[in-house]
Amino acid sequence: MARLDHIAYRVADRHKTARFFMDAFGYKYQTEFEIQFEDESRAQCIALEPPEKLVEDAPWTTVVSPDGQQTHQAYHMPPEIFISDGDPGSIVGQWVAARGGVGGIHHLAYQVDSVAETMQQWREKGYAEFTSQQPLTCPDLVQVFTRPSELTGVIYEFIERGKHGFCQENVKSLMESTKDCR
Repeated sequence: MARLDHIAYRVADRHKTARFFMDAFGYKYQTEFEIQFEDESRAQCIALEPPEKLVEDAPWTTVVSPDGQQTHQAYHMPPEIFISDGDPGSIVGQWVAARGGVGGIHHLAYQVDSVAETMQQWREKGYAEFTSQQPLTCPDLVQVFTRPSELTGVIYEFIERGKHGFCQENVKSLMESTKDCR
């Protein structure tokens, strides 16, 4: 099973874009960090959490009983938002420049039960090629990117995590893995 985990934007001004999501949709500031690449270029990143936030792990379905009868209802929460901008020569800066200096949605991330199994299924079905042969891992976090889909033009990320949040090392590796995906 998969659910939308986060939407990642690459933009010209991360602070202006973050203010938009906070003012217009009620998102909240989660964290901010910088990625430095081997060529000394940089990308700056902001993660926003949705107005509703899980305090504890929640199942895909939840039991509700408005009239005393227990029924199962699908649980869904708005996705996190990840926003990055970068130096003019950086991976992010070049991607934004290629889109008229505005940028846009870079990828859609789906939380899955197993990144490795999802990669295998998508390879077998011919849905996508991946930017790395194996998933990237950090403690409590596994991720991988596809190349832009021939069906939708979108880059997909598969992610399995124990808690919400981002790992700077994985973000850097994921950004580097899409350097040629324009």
